[in-house]
Amino acid sequence: MSEPGPVKPNEPPRTRDRVAEGLRRRYMKERAFRLLGLAALLFGLGFLAIFFVTLVSNGASALLQTRILLDVELDPEVIDPEGRRDAVALETANYQQLIRDALNRLFPDVTERSERRALYRLLSPAADLEVRELVLANPALIGETRSLWLLADDDVDMLIKGNIDRDVPESERRLSDAQIGWIDALLDEGRIERKLNRYFFTSGDSRDPELAGIFGATVGSFFMLLVTLVLSFPLGVATAVYLEEFAPRNRWTDLIEVNINNLAAVPSIVFGLLGLALFINAFGLPRSAPLVGGLVLTLMTLPVIIIASRAALKAVPPSIREAALGIGASKMQTVLHHVLPLALPGMLTGTIIGMARALGESAPLLMIGMVAFIVDIPESPLDPATALPVQIFLWADSPERAFVERTSAAILVLLAFLVVMNGIAILLRKRFERRY
Repeated sequence: MSEPGPVKPNEPPRTRDRVAEGLRRRYMKERAFRLLGLAALLFGLGFLAIFFVTLVSNGASALLQTRILLDVELDPEVIDPEGRRDAVALETANYQQLIRDALNRLFPDVTERSERRALYRLLSPAADLEVRELVLANPALIGETRSLWLLADDDVDMLIKGNIDRDVPESERRLSDAQIGWIDALLDEGRIERKLNRYFFTSGDSRDPELAGIFGATVGSFFMLLVTLVLSFPLGVATAVYLEEFAPRNRWTDLIEVNINNLAAVPSIVFGLLGLALFINAFGLPRSAPLVGGLVLTLMTLPVIIIASRAALKAVPPSIREAALGIGASKMQTVLHHVLPLALPGMLTGTIIGMARALGESAPLLMIGMVAFIVDIPESPLDPATALPVQIFLWADSPERAFVERTSAAILVLLAFLVVMNGIAILLRKRFERRY
């Protein structure tokens, strides 16, 4: 048998070579695509890491607040000159004078009126309220001299945290050279420390950054979510059960389903306009109330809950329904005793995810007046209140540097709530999930 001769120059390549070359090019493209996807993932994670690092670095400092140690003499001649320990007299006493006297004893060389005013501005306007709370809690302290860590002004706090540049000209700083000198003297004596900022967790909004807190907004968000849950969950589940299990298949139910799907994609501010026109202008409900906010968020959350509940009902195998009907159960018994318990984990998951979305919304709440400046803590869903996202919006728009760190800290709190709610959804799904 003769051996094949050499390949001629014009002879076409063999099929095997063409296939091998095609496979090589395909594998190269696959590797390039995988590398591109990995690069995109790392790029996104990098931006996410930058976001969280910036957020934490800005917000962590808000958890600590600068305080100044003063030896305050609780002079009975100032607090209660008549010595009757009357509650009204103790509440209306001039505690600011006690604090000023303590500062004057520390800096006796400050004698001019303008310098003294600058010296007194080192402390927050709430410092005298802290002294008053101490005296009201224990009137027996009157006549003693107490060493108290009193709240410093936000400008002092920013200087201690390194957010005010000492090297810029005095005219471009919020603190004068004399005030910085007094602060340095207090630092040398160990009279300035950063302590836990309890006002951030226990107070409402304030025009003074050192007194501003998230408690009022948190309570307002709680009342709104409570109203939203009470209204949206039963309505959403009942609607899903009817549409999936009982409603006839015709053009009317098809129209309802299309509209529900469309409502889930409507911008949230549209629901705010609807709430403004319907609940406030037509029904006359109080403006800035968590009740109205909860009703608006209910309208926004209902489509999400209905869609998630219907998906959970569809996931239940038809054999469950057929078996229940086969042993004599009615349609209602089949749904309530067999289908609904199996679909409940998916329904709860969809509800909590919808509630988490509602918690982070601010646009619809701005339309119903919850952007108002609210200092008092709401005690019911009918009291004026704000919400956590709106509080973040208000602080982000404030010019003071001290509000920047509080904005970041409030965002961290909001993210923590969202993570907790999503974690609860996962736990509920795993807790009530049934194998079939």
